[in-house]
Amino acid sequence: MLNYGLDVSGLEPDLALPDLVAEGDALDALVSAANDWSAPTPAAGWTIAHQIAHLAAADANVLIALRTPDEFEAVLKRAEAAGSRYADLDAAEGAAGPRAELLERWRAGRAEVAGVLCDISPDRAFPWYGSQLTTTLMVPLRLMETWAHGQDVYDTLGTPHPPTGRLRHVAALGVIGRELSFHAAQLPLPAEPFRVELTGPDGRAWAWGPEDATQRVQGSALDFCLRVTHRRSLAETGLTAVGEDARTWLGIARVFL
Repeated sequence: MLNYGLDVSGLEPDLALPDLVAEGDALDALVSAANDWSAPTPAAGWTIAHQIAHLAAADANVLIALRTPDEFEAVLKRAEAAGSRYADLDAAEGAAGPRAELLERWRAGRAEVAGVLCDISPDRAFPWYGSQLTTTLMVPLRLMETWAHGQDVYDTLGTPHPPTGRLRHVAALGVIGRELSFHAAQLPLPAEPFRVELTGPDGRAWAWGPEDATQRVQGSALDFCLRVTHRRSLAETGLTAVGEDARTWLGIARVFL
């Protein structure tokens, strides 16, 4: 999860919402055509069914936080009691049921989430894990999770996962997650500004940070997104870094705890 005190001015929730819907629809088409949801994915102990169950459970929790925020305390207590096994337990519970029911629950949940997020103010605060959250951050977070867990499914099925402009939202989360990355690694946050220059799927340049920054990260947007979501190791990407702090960041980069 991101440190929600970060500057989110670079995020684009209005554009991210239709992209969130599109990302979910693309994954839906993939898993609907898959014959075997019991196939193991790159996440240890997780099948395709576990991946979809995790997304469905997360959507259900988003709806609780948005609609009945006072009841979200029960979700937090359950997560605290389960500790590091929380996501595994939720995914296993959902994956144990009939495939058709899980698929329908995920479809209904993500449609409800999109509808609610569309109707509330971008700056309205609501509870989440460890912090308050706003729509501005929640929309790209849901897109990031859908894309990242979808990548696991694409990898499992041996199907290419075509990169799209939707990756810009994931990349933006990766950029603003730099502080979280150093915090999670128990390292001091670098004082120098960073410049991130990525090449989008259509060949256009995406950039964050001052042009004259000496700490620089460059490469494809796809590689950057795969790295910050821990779907690929740094060695499996073509990312490059200039500056010791930038090199350290690529080694520890993340968008969640």
